[in-house]
Formats: sequence, C-alpha cells, structure tokens
Amino acid sequence: MANYQSVFERKETKYLITYDQWGQLMKELRPHMELDKYGKHLITNIYYDTQDWYLIRHSMSKPLYKEKVRVRSYGVPTEKDSVYIEIKKKFDGIVYKRRAKMRLNHAETFLAHQEGLAVVSDNQKIHEFESVLSFYPDLKPAMYLSYKRLAYFDKEDDSIRITFDQEILYRTEDLFLSSGSYGQPILPENHLLMEIKICGAMPVWLARILSRNKIFPAKFSKYANGYQNHLKTQEKTTIEVREREVYSA
Repeated sequence: MANYQSVFERKETKYLITYDQWGQLMKELRPHMELDKYGKHLITNIYYDTQDWYLIRHSMSKPLYKEKVRVRSYGVPTEKDSVYIEIKKKFDGIVYKRRAKMRLNHAETFLAHQEGLAVVSDNQKIHEFESVLSFYPDLKPAMYLSYKRLAYFDKEDDSIRITFDQEILYRTEDLFLSSGSYGQPILPENHLLMEIKICGAMPVWLARILSRNKIFPAKFSKYANGYQNHLKTQEKTTIEVREREVYSA
C-alpha cells in the first residue's frame, strides 16, 4: 500500500450483519460501489494502552472525546517493512486520524520512547505524537488485532467507502506484528462487520438500500470487544485457580 492518506476526518458508522444480509446487500451495492485495487487483504494492528488499560476503559465510558494509539500493517510485516503509527481521535461522533509511515522496528522503538521524533517528517504530526506519548508515559503494547477486509468505494465519490471485516482475531500475548495472524475470534457466529466511512452526508441511494434490507447501526468496537473477552478470560482463570486451591487444601 504505497499510496496512503495520512490525515482523515470523517464519520464512521458500524453495522453487524449476517452473511445472508451481506449477499443481498452486495447485489444492490454493486451498481454504485467498486472494490478497491487491493481486494481481500489482511490488516494487522497492535493497540497501545496504559498499564491499567486506561484508553479503552475511557473509550467504553462513552465520553465526548476519546483516542486510541496503534501500529497498523497491511499483511504480516518483517522488522524492516513499513507500517503506520496511528492516533485515532473521536470527538462528538467525528473521527480524526493522523498516521505516519515508518519501518516496523523504528515504530516499536519510537512508541517505547527509545527513538527520536525525527522519524516523523511532518511537524504537525510530530506535535500530536509527542503530546500523546508525553501524556501517557507508560504506554505499551496491549492487544493484537487482525482481520480480513474487503473495501469498496463509491464510483462517483471515492470519499464514500464501505468496508467488510471478517475473521476478526485478538490476543493479549505475543504482541508483535511479525508473529503473524492468530488469536481468539471476536465476531458473533455467521456475522461480519460492515463500516461506512463518509466525509459528508450519507447519499440517499445508500440510505434507502440500508433501510430496505433492515440494516441498522450497531455499537461494535474491535478493541473494546477484545478487552471484554480478555477480562472474562482472566476472571475464568482466577476462578479455576481458586477452585484448584480449595480442592488441594
């Protein structure tokens, strides 16, 4: 993905849909939308958070403003491959994203406060990344997330995009992009995640298609769902340990 957009400002709306709904939806979308040149591709991410998971806990409290920090790759990178450091902010329903491209090993040392900001060439980005890193000095890798994505754009307005994410996996160990895509699934069975990304108002034709197919917005965060599953796993492990202690006493 040599060409990439480094600044985003748009509204992103998510929908949990079944594969049956997807099949019908695509019949109606094809006259308007076109698959991007990458086809079905793997997206891998490492989300960064504080020791006590402050960023995701704050995000789940539904504040007016929230932010996330992650490293994203398209495919499984080696240490010398290019990845993207991203700061994703959401204020009053609008998503603002800044991203900077660098080698994976540089990104890891940069976010670990071990490498200077010279690896980011844009001054505005330097200030934003510097501000986040200084505000969260204990920021560290917290979760791996990967998924397979199909992305479509409007034939008449390529700022309108629709993505479909399948096989969403997470893990909280082995937090290296170079380790490859594996982990625990997040999506409900027989479902995929659709996301509509628009800079302005939703076109009438798209709103009508969604209405006809009874497809409505859903609150679904990959990171939040992974975090909730992580907590459930921790709780289950704690209970099992206590039970073993009781039985062995």
